[in-house]
Amino acid sequence: MSKEATRDALLTAARSEFAAYGIAGARVDRIAERAGVNKERIYGYFGSKEKLFDQVMESVLDEMAEVVAMPGDDPIDYVGKIHDFYLANPELTRLLMWESLHYREDALEGQHRRIARCAAKAESLAAGLGREPSPEVSRTMMTLIGLAAWPMVMPRLGRIVVGEEFGTEEGHRRMREHLVDFVRTALNHAPPGAADGETRENTDGEPGGNAEPVSGRGTAREV
Repeated sequence: MSKEATRDALLTAARSEFAAYGIAGARVDRIAERAGVNKERIYGYFGSKEKLFDQVMESVLDEMAEVVAMPGDDPIDYVGKIHDFYLANPELTRLLMWESLHYREDALEGQHRRIARCAAKAESLAAGLGREPSPEVSRTMMTLIGLAAWPMVMPRLGRIVVGEEFGTEEGHRRMREHLVDFVRTALNHAPPGAADGETRENTDGEPGGNAEPVSGRGTAREV
């Protein structure tokens, strides 16, 4: 097995191990056994179990960045795609939660890279909303991510609140539709298929004098 193949095998095995047991509970011998290599390779390639975890997190977040476009392209679609990614990659939510529990307030390895990536997303969202980058836009960004991920973070709570349908394929579809509709309303976007020049109803449900034209895709207003 080549060095690159060995490294990839270790990262794949480590992802499952860390997701199941966390950083403290993960065992390098189990990771090595899953990868089919000697556990000394872990220390040779990564230096420590903690640094292996950091590499796992970096690879997972890189995968998400490749799949999900910047939020400014379409903030509503962004929430749907983030939700889809978390649903298809349940290990990610567990990894993020284990990371928060283990490191708590400590700085993370490669934190500057994550800060830069999140800043770029916030700037993209600000542009998509027609606003200047600000802490308020960053808070909106945090809220959108939280909404998209929460159903996977708390699946048991979802079944308690919504019912057993919550964990089914149909339940996932309905939850996604609800999230997208909720964010569309929160960001004050037009509904899909709105014709060019269509006016938005006022708060009383009647076409109001202050209504503004909206595009077919919906133009973001103040959050």
